[in-house]
Amino acid sequence: MPFIIGEIGINHNGDIDIAKKLIDMAKKSGCDAVKFQKRTIDKVYLKEILETPRESPWGKTTREQKLGLEFEKEEFDIIDKYCKGKKIEWYASSWDIDSQIFLQQYDLKHNKIASAMLTNIPLLEVVAKEGKHTFIGTGMSNLDQIRSAVEVFQKYNCSFELMHSNSSYPMLLEEANLQCIVTLRNEFNCDVGYSGHETVSYLCCVVAATLGATSIERHITLDRSMYGSDQSASLEQVGLERMVKNVRQVQMVLGDGVKRIYDSEVPAMKKLRVNI
Repeated sequence: MPFIIGEIGINHNGDIDIAKKLIDMAKKSGCDAVKFQKRTIDKVYLKEILETPRESPWGKTTREQKLGLEFEKEEFDIIDKYCKGKKIEWYASSWDIDSQIFLQQYDLKHNKIASAMLTNIPLLEVVAKEGKHTFIGTGMSNLDQIRSAVEVFQKYNCSFELMHSNSSYPMLLEEANLQCIVTLRNEFNCDVGYSGHETVSYLCCVVAATLGATSIERHITLDRSMYGSDQSASLEQVGLERMVKNVRQVQMVLGDGVKRIYDSEVPAMKKLRVNI
């Protein structure tokens, strides 16, 4: 049965109370874990980018916007305690080595390589050396780039699974290309999950589970109209609940492939087949 992750990311908008509500939402919906993101702004973005004008609730520059969306130790301490109390796992994707080292202070079971960081080999090595099961995003990547990342985790004997993804926000359904789940599984002989960025629909998550995805990651939000670049590609409470329920039902619906006559069919068989 797939491991289901509610991707909070930066949809908390820098507000710990919103983060708590999103954790509650994920727990109520039946998610196995929630995921956040962690960046050291000056390591991830060029200075000239940070100085560009950008209107946001936190100011008029890109730097102010990026800093406004970041959680620091105080907030992550609260998240760690809150998730333990709610009995739901949490982890985060780091976008730089300093952020990954920061996350090491918490007793987390998983790591995540964001698709944007797939080619950052020094970061991948730091993550792989920890030996924690790692979800590896594969959006905007080709097989050679994915292979280079996989080799890092194999080198350090670190458990991993790839996650098929499309890095456009929101993703067009015609670009989902979910057969890549099968392609990646055959190419790298490993578990493969799905990380979705489509709009309201959760169809791709259900189809991914049907194709054998071992994990499903979906962005979540309290309200798709909230400020933020990821909000419109996220599921609200009702959509998340339905997605989790439908994904959990996939294995039951697929069955075991053994053709049989069910007891529930016998009355109809006796009624409709006159030769028995």
